[in-house]
Amino acid sequence: MKIRDILKNKKPSVSFEVFPPKKDAAFAPVKAAVARLCKANPSFMSVTYGAGGSANMNTLDIASFIKDECNTTPLAHLTCVMATPDKIKDEAARLTAAGIENILALRGDMPSDATIPPPGHFTHAIDLIKMLRELGDFCIGGACYPECHPECEHLADDIRHIREKVDAGLDFITTQMFFDNDVYYRYLAKLRDAGITIPVIPGIMPVTNKKQLPRITKISEAFLPMRFKAIADRFGDDPDQMLNAGVAYATDQIIDLFANGVNAVHVYTMNQPIVAERIMANLGSIVAK
Repeated sequence: MKIRDILKNKKPSVSFEVFPPKKDAAFAPVKAAVARLCKANPSFMSVTYGAGGSANMNTLDIASFIKDECNTTPLAHLTCVMATPDKIKDEAARLTAAGIENILALRGDMPSDATIPPPGHFTHAIDLIKMLRELGDFCIGGACYPECHPECEHLADDIRHIREKVDAGLDFITTQMFFDNDVYYRYLAKLRDAGITIPVIPGIMPVTNKKQLPRITKISEAFLPMRFKAIADRFGDDPDQMLNAGVAYATDQIIDLFANGVNAVHVYTMNQPIVAERIMANLGSIVAK
């Protein structure tokens, strides 16, 4: 099923994100976690992509497992940086052969041993989006940063780039994590003012381990409200308490989003079924089953 059709559902829904095993790592633990996550009835499951394509086949294998074994709609991430057009064509063909209809088109991170893509390689997500539109009837999603992309100096410029990608063929966009819902509401208003009318799925990261915070702030540069910092300070040294508090904070964010007219929320589960299960239990009949 195409995600653009899932997003037409009027009842609130929740999707999850998982990451495949690293290259040459064991599949069994990840597949067990994915199978358990699917039992929590997400609207779809997205599968991340290895840096520089290092675990691209693992992404396809997990996405196929989600579709064929778990009867859940998969969203396969696909990055293009350092990739040639022929490589992208081959990967799109493999996704099509596996029956994967949904792709999250991303630029991706530059490998640590490279500075710029070689001539003839992809450099921007918009080029990937344009090619995917020519290669098949995919539902294509993209990513956005409600607090501005770290590599873009001005939010207005960042939104202009998003508009260009929408015009190139995006069906929906999913935000990077944020911890203050007002950040999302202000950002959504700016996108609508810019003529971007496609669905904008808010991305929620349940923080259940205080050690996650340095990496989170480094990756997303997300604003951490005092309320969130107080929770981490008070409960961060006790794993059980931090798990409960992190799930409660994420649940509160999701309920507020639903109450304000958002119908789809994406949860960065970090392959932790217990987090997803507790959030879905908290939401109960609020979400579509």
